Amino acid sequence: MTQDPGGTPAHDEAPELDDREIEALNAVFDLAREGHTADLEALLDQGLPVNLTNSKGDTLLILAAYRQQPDVVRALLRRGADTDRLNDRGQTALASAVFRDNAPIARLLIEAGADPSLGAQTPAAIAAFFGLEEMAALLAEHGIR
Repeated sequence: MTQDPGGTPAHDEAPELDDREIEALNAVFDLAREGHTADLEALLDQGLPVNLTNSKGDTLLILAAYRQQPDVVRALLRRGADTDRLNDRGQTALASAVFRDNAPIARLLIEAGADPSLGAQTPAAIAAFFGLEEMAALLAEHGIR
């Protein structure tokens, strides 16, 4: 961190995290991946940002959708998680749910307003490419082609 001429830290740089802090943040992402909804909700209620993002651009919502954790997805959506965030590979939570052929999570995300046109590959393109007929039908049911 730089300092201004008066000796106080300037706020133009993010503070570096120590190993303990990085380990704690990684554990938060594991809560989303592993479906530890109550533990994650407790942290969110204490002020953890609902759109916390890891070094690969994955949000808690993207990780929960990819790892097929519907209770975590619901909890994050109730707290205002951004359904349209893209990770570093241009993937959204909806694209993750479609790729994993998880209709309940895809439905939750669509009903929460996820934009199906976002991403390097749209959810409809993913369903078509991998021959995911149930996903294609679900998307079509919501006017997504």
